[in-house]
Amino acid sequence: MGHPGTSLFLESTGLYKAPAQRKAGQKRPATTLFYDGIERNLSMAVALSVVVPVKDEAGNVAPLAREIAAAVAGEDAEIIFIDDGSTDGTAAALTALKTEIPALRVLQHGRNLGQSRGIRTGVRAARSDIIVTLDGDGQNDPADIPKLLAVLRGPDCGHIGVVSGVRAKRQDTFSRRFASRFGNAIRARLLNDGASDTGCGLKAFRRDAFLALPYFDHIHRFIITLMLREGYDVRFVEVNHRPRTQGTSKYTNLGRLIVSVKDILGVRWLQQRYRANAETKEI
Repeated sequence: MGHPGTSLFLESTGLYKAPAQRKAGQKRPATTLFYDGIERNLSMAVALSVVVPVKDEAGNVAPLAREIAAAVAGEDAEIIFIDDGSTDGTAAALTALKTEIPALRVLQHGRNLGQSRGIRTGVRAARSDIIVTLDGDGQNDPADIPKLLAVLRGPDCGHIGVVSGVRAKRQDTFSRRFASRFGNAIRARLLNDGASDTGCGLKAFRRDAFLALPYFDHIHRFIITLMLREGYDVRFVEVNHRPRTQGTSKYTNLGRLIVSVKDILGVRWLQQRYRANAETKEI
């Protein structure tokens, strides 16, 4: 189920970094906004990369990683967990799984940078052109991954940028469901992107399409809108949703609402400041 990840990355402080061919004495480029120290090794390319950002999910990562491995057992896949500055035993729980799940790769931020940065770190390190993302709390069901991939790889997939899950029966508290409905209603009115469940972390998309989007914190909630802005088609697939059994949510309803309003206004500005795509050819 994919190539062993243990030989691909060399361990260093905080991150696993791929070896690159450099001349003797040549130093590794410094970490910058555009280079985070993670290098792709495309000589070991795979067909699918599953990216899972986590923070303080020590009790959830092992069962979730095993479920993902089972769900993509028929794929030449890699599973990338990004530990986003956890302060519990998340990193230890993940590294203990690497022998059991050879396709598992573990990346670690030196401090908490947020879910969007975690996704971006994983996507940039991914060795596949096809990406699937899930939340790290175990509420997304990995068994739904093949359903999303079937659409993204389908016969009319040429212009599809992202396939997004829509949680059929949300297993959250009433207050979270109400806040989500309220936020989605405001968003739908302002952004008109057809999305009814932007908070679902289960998505399948093309790596190059995602990396072409303008990056900002919380971009993971606007992937659908920004894919449409770039001229891609989007598709929606109904997926399962499960109750959280361990750990606690990293968001509050009020905090999420305040941030969402600011982000929606910013994304609306991006929509208005974009000229439509046109065919480009060399003459």
